[in-house]
Amino acid sequence: MTLTVYNTLTRHKETFTPLESGKVRMYCCGITVYDYCHLGHARTCLVWDVVRNYLQWHGYSVQYIQNFTDIDDKILNRARQEGTSMEDVSERFIKAYFEDMERLHVGKADAYPRATHTLDGIKRLVYELEQKGFAYPGDGDVYYSVRQFSEYGKLSGRKLEDLQAGASGRVTVEDSEAAKKKDPFDFALWKSAKEGEPSWESPWGAGRPGWHIECSAMVRERLGETIDLHVGGSDLVFPHHENEIAQSEAVTGKPLANYWLHNGMVKVDGEKMSKSLGNFTTIRDLLDRPVDPMAVRLFILQAHYRKPVDFTDEALVAATNGWATLKKGLLFGYEYGRQLGWKHLDREIWGHGDVEEEEASPLINNLRERFQQAVDDDFNFAGGLAILFEIAKELGKEGNLLVHQGKTEIPGEQLEAQWHILVELAGVLGFSAQPEESTGEESLAATDGLSDAEIEGLVQQRTEARKAKNWAESDRIRDELQALGITLIDKPGGVTDWHR
Repeated sequence: MTLTVYNTLTRHKETFTPLESGKVRMYCCGITVYDYCHLGHARTCLVWDVVRNYLQWHGYSVQYIQNFTDIDDKILNRARQEGTSMEDVSERFIKAYFEDMERLHVGKADAYPRATHTLDGIKRLVYELEQKGFAYPGDGDVYYSVRQFSEYGKLSGRKLEDLQAGASGRVTVEDSEAAKKKDPFDFALWKSAKEGEPSWESPWGAGRPGWHIECSAMVRERLGETIDLHVGGSDLVFPHHENEIAQSEAVTGKPLANYWLHNGMVKVDGEKMSKSLGNFTTIRDLLDRPVDPMAVRLFILQAHYRKPVDFTDEALVAATNGWATLKKGLLFGYEYGRQLGWKHLDREIWGHGDVEEEEASPLINNLRERFQQAVDDDFNFAGGLAILFEIAKELGKEGNLLVHQGKTEIPGEQLEAQWHILVELAGVLGFSAQPEESTGEESLAATDGLSDAEIEGLVQQRTEARKAKNWAESDRIRDELQALGITLIDKPGGVTDWHR
């Protein structure tokens, strides 16, 4: 099996071959920290975290970097509105970011460089661009000369004649700024200091960096001149990622990244999410409803990462129901493993390729291979989820049979193998479930204090109470046994079966 990825740069799927065998260098364009994270951020951060997980499961060592943009007009505007500083706003929302991601069970990147921590690298890159003739000063500003880079537009497919002025993306081009440019398509690498704004000294005078140069410098400083994967939301293809390529490759003469991957956007009830439409949903507002974070994860991963998704109440209900099915399968071993005589109940997960030969089975290998075959096709997590649901539904069916008939149709050893591979593969996608009141071993050992004879005695007491129509006593005994992990099954003729 071969991993293929859709490369935005070439516009077709390609076999993934890292620069260095067994190692992947991956950079994700992160958050501009001026507000709480919304559903679009949730999708971006969750999808690329799962991609990182999958690559690691595949056997790669992954160095995963995600930046924070902490110098930006939006941050400065918020600071002015609140009467605080750029640093105060950034720190508050960086802290909020980590809180939100922890609630979503999104793993941490290996490092989170910030623009304010990369100023030397930024100034060095601007200087090199100037020396090579790709940048020019203009009254304290420094601009990138777009027409000097012959391949400009190769990522987005846009041509200069089709573009509008102001390609710097985040700055409204004022007359004074336009007058400094040699060409309306040129964008700012360094911006001269403005009254009341933070600034840093540079060869061009006091100022601050432009948005695009920040990521070029952080990629270079953290991962090198060429990386394997550069990822982010599709809204960043132009101008941000296009400008990153122009900046970095003009200096190094090398590809900035071999593969460019972009996730689709999130709509709300068919419309673009925006505060003006009143459909702007933050991660914390959603989870405070409350909504199970695993249901949100399922909603996001059920669609292919490159496609847009529409967030609706109906979609959330469907994802919540889907998670209930998957969760039931993940809890199967904790609920029934001891009863089925499993040998490895306390093993929470089987690492990929870490199962002893005698424990491996054609069933496990087949499920793992089918999962990998699906996901290897451009990170088709929806195809992988189909395999998980297939396993979970079968385990759920066997659990129902065990409760109502006291036996299963599938041998216990096969169910054990299915459960372990479900836990493993679900873990790759970031899904996990534990018994709510205690750990698996504790809940399954809870009945160890009662012998079969003692349980039979309590069941008989309950039967006598029912005959006497003492329903309160009957319910008390039933609840007491249930709390100890013992299920009672009342059958016709006054017969009651039980199982641990």
